[in-house]
Amino acid sequence: MQVGGLFGRREGVAPVRDIADALRRWRAAGAAFAVATVVEVRGSAPRQPGAAMAVAASGEVVGSVSGGCVEGAVYEAAVEAIRTGVPALESYGISDDDAFAVGLTCGGIIDLVIVPYPARRPFAAAEVNVDPPAQMDPRVHAEADEQRRQRRAGDALDAVLAALATDDTVALVTVVGGGGLGSQVAVWPDRTMGSSGVAGLDVAAVDDARGLLAAGRSGLRRYGPRGQRRPDAIGVFVQSFAPPPRMLVFGAIDYAAAMVRLGRFLGYRVTVCDARPVFATARRFPDADEVVCERPVAFLARAAVDARTVICVLTHDPKFDIPVLCAALRSPAHYVGAMGSRRTHVDRLRRLRASGVAEDALARLHSPIGLDLGSRTPEETAISIAAEIIQSRWGGSGRPLRATDGRIHADHGEPPNPSESSESSERVEWVEPLADLVADPRGRAEGAGRQDG
Repeated sequence: MQVGGLFGRREGVAPVRDIADALRRWRAAGAAFAVATVVEVRGSAPRQPGAAMAVAASGEVVGSVSGGCVEGAVYEAAVEAIRTGVPALESYGISDDDAFAVGLTCGGIIDLVIVPYPARRPFAAAEVNVDPPAQMDPRVHAEADEQRRQRRAGDALDAVLAALATDDTVALVTVVGGGGLGSQVAVWPDRTMGSSGVAGLDVAAVDDARGLLAAGRSGLRRYGPRGQRRPDAIGVFVQSFAPPPRMLVFGAIDYAAAMVRLGRFLGYRVTVCDARPVFATARRFPDADEVVCERPVAFLARAAVDARTVICVLTHDPKFDIPVLCAALRSPAHYVGAMGSRRTHVDRLRRLRASGVAEDALARLHSPIGLDLGSRTPEETAISIAAEIIQSRWGGSGRPLRATDGRIHADHGEPPNPSESSESSERVEWVEPLADLVADPRGRAEGAGRQDG
């Protein structure tokens, strides 16, 4: 099962992708429900834009928008949206008089759009496809319009849910202001479905959505009533869904087995590659999306590698390590790490230089791999590697939060501030459950491998 994580396929915590199965089930059953999505965060908040929570008319809840801070209040707002059929834009945070009443004590402000999707019933073709005669009672006209609106409601969401099921690249555009609040458009690189109801706004929002989609980013944009790009006008939230980023693990050892489980948890599509057929088996790595028995450098030469790809070289064998690292360091991969002792690292650098790898490429190499957590077991080592991958993505200092100050949840590319003391250290509590997650209940996979070897 795919679970919520940090990147790509499961980016954020409980984005629409993670609650998609429940939404498909509710749509298939014709049930009414509402989806609350975080569209903007100011200050420190436990969830980022795109986090989503859905509430069915039956009372069933899936997803999360704040890690527990405001879920109760959001639930009530979603129930009201289901009842009235009217979308809503809600803000929760310390600037509100009711902030502590709803429980948002972590210091941030979150804005959410709540979009209701009415119960669906079968309509006769005449109800939805034929315009009523002009002389018909205006009330009948209004009823026919409402029937058509209900028939169309959720078309963009349905299209996005279908695209997610096949890992298609798609964006969901939601109007979060003005008279079109809650209107949605599904956007692909070559087509769209749905409308904001404003032609000029559709053109501008779709154009920007395709740009964000190409970059694999989500974000809030603002436009004038005819689509002019103005910072003080109608808000439009673009949520991009790209195929999951890849994690390539070279070396079918016990450390790799732990790394596979953690990589899946973080949202990667994980491939294990090893040239030894006795070790490179799906039975030994049941959590991997793919297990390849091939020389690492040959596999990497044909693998799709982009700026989101993570490469972990755990082979501990120079005849495999050096060729694959030469190729990896010349690739656009976001992260390249290699396991080994400091002595191994010095020898590895010598061999890579002798193979013609430039110094700027060598500077990209994370070796010895991982952060210094004092790890001993394969599971602990996997956590240290994952911590370094996260740090490399978001630019954290790697220091205990109690020894830092400033925003805990920094924006991408925002430099950390390690010089002050933090208001909270609750975020370090993730280490223990992650250790439980990556521990293999069936016992460790066979094989050998030590970071200090």
